[in-house]
Amino acid sequence: MFDTLSKVLAPPHRAGIPFIAGAAIAALVLGLFSQTLMWLGLALALFCAYFFRDPARTTPARPGLLVAPADGRVVSVVQAVPPVELGLGPEPRWRVAIFLSVLDVHVNRSPADATVTRIAYHPGKFLNAAEDKASDDNERNGLALMMADGRTLGVVQIAGLIARRIVCEVKEGELLAAGQRFGLIRFGSRTDLYLPEGVEPLVAEGQIMIGAETVIADLASAEPRRLGVVR
Repeated sequence: MFDTLSKVLAPPHRAGIPFIAGAAIAALVLGLFSQTLMWLGLALALFCAYFFRDPARTTPARPGLLVAPADGRVVSVVQAVPPVELGLGPEPRWRVAIFLSVLDVHVNRSPADATVTRIAYHPGKFLNAAEDKASDDNERNGLALMMADGRTLGVVQIAGLIARRIVCEVKEGELLAAGQRFGLIRFGSRTDLYLPEGVEPLVAEGQIMIGAETVIADLASAEPRRLGVVR
């Protein structure tokens, strides 16, 4: 019970503080005119506090593990060419797409110990992020990462139908630790992870991811791609 409450009542990410404070101030002002409007404003402030929650996570520390860059549901596991602006080459590699609903934690985290070699923003549409074409058509911000062994991977933050603001808090050349926070997307979105070439994903469509904790791939394993069974 305490563990559940600690996750729900986790401190907010700093990017959410203006939204929480704004809603709280609006509630106080509206309270001068209507008690109903005041409660609505307080409800909005509580929702913002919940949406921007940023709980601590325990990241598996064994070298070679790639962890989920976001909370949410895996909506597709396919081979795809990474966005050209990331400079990861023209060859298809496994892409794991994670859809974040408004109820998920929206903080994005690094999937591995890696250096940010490129950050590229691409303008686009605001289609439903659960749709496969969102990877190509929607507004996005991508990070190309290089691990110590020279292998590369990509993480792409994708705006959704409601999300209109992508926040990236790292810079090119920065060294990230696995599970380290690097940004967030506001109000419903999607995060795509492009695995290193030749690496098989160990998750299946429909699985629920916990950012920085769920293992998506193991660089030291030769296990083939896993298939999910709905029961």
